[in-house]
Amino acid sequence: MQQQEIIPHLFRTEYRKIVSVLCRHFGFEQITIAEDLASDTFAIAAQTWGIKGIPPNPAAWLYTVAKNKAKNHLQRDIIFEQKISPEIQHSTPQYYETDIDLSPQNINDSQLQMMFAICHPAISTEAQIGLSLRILCGFGIDEIADAFLSNKETINKRLYRAKEKLRDEKASIGLPDSRQINERLAPVLTTIYLLFNEGYYSINSNITLRKDLCFEAMRLCTMLVENPLTNKPPVNALLSLMCFHASRFEARINKNGEPVLYDDQDTSLWDTDLISKGAYFLNCAATGSELSKYHIEATIAYWGTQRIDTPEKWKIVLGLYDQLLMLAYSPVAMLNRIYVLSKVSGKESAIIEAERLNLTTDQFYYTLLGDLYTDRDNKKAKENFSTALSLARSNADKLVLMKKIENLQSF
Repeated sequence: MQQQEIIPHLFRTEYRKIVSVLCRHFGFEQITIAEDLASDTFAIAAQTWGIKGIPPNPAAWLYTVAKNKAKNHLQRDIIFEQKISPEIQHSTPQYYETDIDLSPQNINDSQLQMMFAICHPAISTEAQIGLSLRILCGFGIDEIADAFLSNKETINKRLYRAKEKLRDEKASIGLPDSRQINERLAPVLTTIYLLFNEGYYSINSNITLRKDLCFEAMRLCTMLVENPLTNKPPVNALLSLMCFHASRFEARINKNGEPVLYDDQDTSLWDTDLISKGAYFLNCAATGSELSKYHIEATIAYWGTQRIDTPEKWKIVLGLYDQLLMLAYSPVAMLNRIYVLSKVSGKESAIIEAERLNLTTDQFYYTLLGDLYTDRDNKKAKENFSTALSLARSNADKLVLMKKIENLQSF
């Protein structure tokens, strides 16, 4: 991997780990310093590696630099305090000599605790999710703005206010007690869900699939499953959902790096181990009486790994979408339901349902209409695909739509 590739990759995977450990060490009130030290570490890497080349173990190199920078920062603070407060000159400043522990176990513990520190009830759910995406997931401000359908200025202000509020509240870094776990778990799961989706759909990139983000989301969710306090049914359901989707990674892209639609995928490329893991975690999620949106989406994803095309299957999936929409309405879920409706009741019924939505700014709305009109009214199909193409944001989506239009023109 070249330097121009490895530093962004490591920033995505290691930045949040370094910030979590440093913030746990310094305290949440020093979160800005922790972020600055982590950012400086990567700036030094970009400069040094450009001259000396990439070290044999880049992550370990980053950890060493981050630890040294943290110790230097703490030592400067001690010296400064001694100069302005002579009475503490003879005290024993031991804490800056304490090792900054960047071992795998402490990184995991720090990230888990940071997840819950950020998801504090003193700040809004949107702020919790945005701050988690920035600090725990290394998302850029543009990516967070897109996730919230907002703009950079709004997101920057939201994150700044959230940090200030958490400092005012003297938020501690640690797991909440058993009474608070459930209410604090929801935004944590939403953050992981958004991280996986960013990798799986790559709305903000011309890369169709970014596996590193998906596997990082699965790793964070696995951390929750492995901790007795957070091993709850919705956590298992979310991990199940991600396993089912991840099982089709290799089939989603062809040899030329082009996206392959579901109906055209080579099922021999599906990862049966991940499908089995998905089934295992879905079974684990079945305990208790709680039914979350992750339960329903995981069950829908399970049926997506069953390559049978029968009326019975589609009726089951349609019923699941009806449940999902009652529990957590979203335009995406509604569009998916209409696609399934076309399998159960035919395209004419689905077109009537779709056109009632009138989602005139949604690329996928027009893509669905184009698919539904194909072979029924190819002129309307082309019009809808063309509108979808004008709204498409990624090269992968544009490529798929251009092929659909090209296929219509061959009739």
